[in-house]
Amino acid sequence: MKKNYSYIGISFIILIFGIWAVPKIINTLSKPELETMGAVPAFSFTDQNGKTITNKDFEDKVYVVEFFFTTCPSICPIMTENMIKIQDEFLGNPKVAIASFSIDPVQDTPEVLKEYAQNKGITKPQWHLLTGDKEKIFKLANEGFNIYVGEATEEESGFEHSGFFALIDQHGNIRSRKDENGNPIIYYDGLEDKGIQMLKEDIKKLL
Repeated sequence: MKKNYSYIGISFIILIFGIWAVPKIINTLSKPELETMGAVPAFSFTDQNGKTITNKDFEDKVYVVEFFFTTCPSICPIMTENMIKIQDEFLGNPKVAIASFSIDPVQDTPEVLKEYAQNKGITKPQWHLLTGDKEKIFKLANEGFNIYVGEATEEESGFEHSGFFALIDQHGNIRSRKDENGNPIIYYDGLEDKGIQMLKEDIKKLL
């Protein structure tokens, strides 16, 4: 009986293509593209080592942004603890960075920030705790990132702020995944394990 070698050959090609393509299709469906929410405005502040840090220091890096202050008695300790999880996940990767902007720069001098870093176990060289002009920091938070920070005289600490983290890509754009309804979440919950896990996954996507 004459064998149909053409049919066998085509079937073999289809089989090989399927083995190669299906995992990629599944991976694409399970990991949708991240939304671009806008560009981070230019900034220049001083870190815990007394070095001037600008946007250029984060070029070609994926980085996470938060707004905090060292004497915060409520959510900041949780945020720092969770940010350390990000640090530890990417500790040896110089292409991943963190920017923590203090909203109490009068108190949080470079010296105070350096001591805070040492006490909290902040060891990643690409994690910059930043201080500078308060008005510029507030403007960067409220207008640049749309992450709320403010003064609150009724609060013991004198400040109030959001617990959100922002994810920035290698080109200086704020990025975000979508929720189950197809809407961008915009920011990642820095107080919940779920938000931190999502952030780890999306950093790896951008890398």
